[in-house]
Amino acid sequence: MKVFLVQFDIQWHDAEANFNRVRALLDQETIPPGSLIILPELFAVGFTMNVEVAAADEPTRTTSFLTELATTHRSCVIGGLATRDDSTGKGFNQLAAFGPDGTELTSYQKRRLFRYTNEDKSYLPGSSLSLFNFGGLKIQPLICYDLRFPELFREGVQSGAESFIVIANWPKTRHEHWTTLLRARAIENQAFVFACNRVGSDPALSYAGGSQIFDPQGKPRCPESSEEIILSAEINPTAVSQWRTEFPALADL
Repeated sequence: MKVFLVQFDIQWHDAEANFNRVRALLDQETIPPGSLIILPELFAVGFTMNVEVAAADEPTRTTSFLTELATTHRSCVIGGLATRDDSTGKGFNQLAAFGPDGTELTSYQKRRLFRYTNEDKSYLPGSSLSLFNFGGLKIQPLICYDLRFPELFREGVQSGAESFIVIANWPKTRHEHWTTLLRARAIENQAFVFACNRVGSDPALSYAGGSQIFDPQGKPRCPESSEEIILSAEINPTAVSQWRTEFPALADL
């Protein structure tokens, strides 16, 4: 299976500009049917605490776009979006995945909210993990700050996860943490990690990209970049079971 990470400069509060940029970047690639295409957290609007803007016309606006990409490229597409809880006025920082025929494969709500930027004052946390099957792998998606909490990944492994997707708006100031934690999650869970971050800047933060694919032994499969780029790698789903059999660390949980 081929994995594509769409690392791009998200335009602040401009969904149509971001949709058009993603289309243009993907149109430059040769994408085999059955690929996995991953977009960043809140890729339509940026990491905004303005729920009214982020959730405008959602979930239809962004899920329609993700479905379009999935059916056009005959691949699985996953990306972040926000929706609004009418009872509280707060938002849900979510992601959704769609299969090659446009069927929704899963949705997930971010479980650990980034108190440091007051995300918890604008959004509500999720409470459950999400798993889906694609390309011969059982996949658990997570969102940005979730990466700092290894128990969320262990919960997935104990439910059968063989790979993790992490979508993010992870800032440049803590870029080394991003790379270190991603690699650690791959090594300790003997799983693929597919991580998609943004580049550029928003009114509050700058972003250094660093999107990456780590194999189950923690080896990087892409050259790291801080530029707007699509990173890709061919992965063998059987590498997970092979390494877990050869080095059965998870049997000692």
